[in-house]
Amino acid sequence: MLELRPNCECCDRDLPPDSREAMMCSFECTFCADCASTRLDGRCPNCGGELVRRPVRPAGKLAKNPASTRRVLRAEPCPPARAA
Repeated sequence: MLELRPNCECCDRDLPPDSREAMMCSFECTFCADCASTRLDGRCPNCGGELVRRPVRPAGKLAKNPASTRRVLRAEPCPPARAA
């Protein structure tokens, strides 16, 4: 079962379980859509894997299967946003 981590590992933005802005790799590294596109070019900086939209867990299932509350931040800073 997915952890549904509560934040972006780059900017620490809150990503609640129903967020459609959460992106993740196959190891569940989690980033917001903005960081994924402007800083990471759609690739996880931890493993190099593809970042895809995280599925939303139905609200009725969260009571028995809650999202993680453990916040994860990268030890190394993410690259700066690319200029437009």
